[in-house]
Amino acid sequence: MEIKLEITRMSILDCPVEAIVNAANEDLMRGSGVCGVIHKAAGVQLDEELFTFGGCKPGEAVVTQGYKTGFSYIIHTVAPRWYQNPPNKEVLLFNCYINALKLADALGIVSIAFPALGMGIFQVPLGIGSKTALMAVNQYQKVNQNIRKVIFALPDEIIYREFDRMLDEDKEYIRFN
Repeated sequence: MEIKLEITRMSILDCPVEAIVNAANEDLMRGSGVCGVIHKAAGVQLDEELFTFGGCKPGEAVVTQGYKTGFSYIIHTVAPRWYQNPPNKEVLLFNCYINALKLADALGIVSIAFPALGMGIFQVPLGIGSKTALMAVNQYQKVNQNIRKVIFALPDEIIYREFDRMLDEDKEYIRFN
């Protein structure tokens, strides 16, 4: 099933979707950036539920309730720390998006918003990060059952421009309607 793709400069907390994706750390604890904003909006119940998972490895994803955010679900995924040069880092980043989409699809979610995973303190290069994100969503369309819309919430102007450039330049590789 085809997925409608949008990029926006709005905060992920303002996106009109059922679920959002959190750029989590391996411990699934409150962090800075998008992670800190989501945790603050959700409240302490999110921390309590995340504690029960015992962490999350890079490339994997877990799902929680949305709590006080107003979203039905929050999907938490851990991008690779690019500066640590882990093996298969590109695959791990790709898997972040694919595994989050699989969870959303299995839950019957029709709309989901992603941040730019790893492109902050984990130092994923913007070109690699944006292309990986867009290609993962494009590839997932082949097996998608429920997801109708994916929004990339990119309040940072530089990251937004990179996603926009990637969509404009790589139309033969990244196809959306």
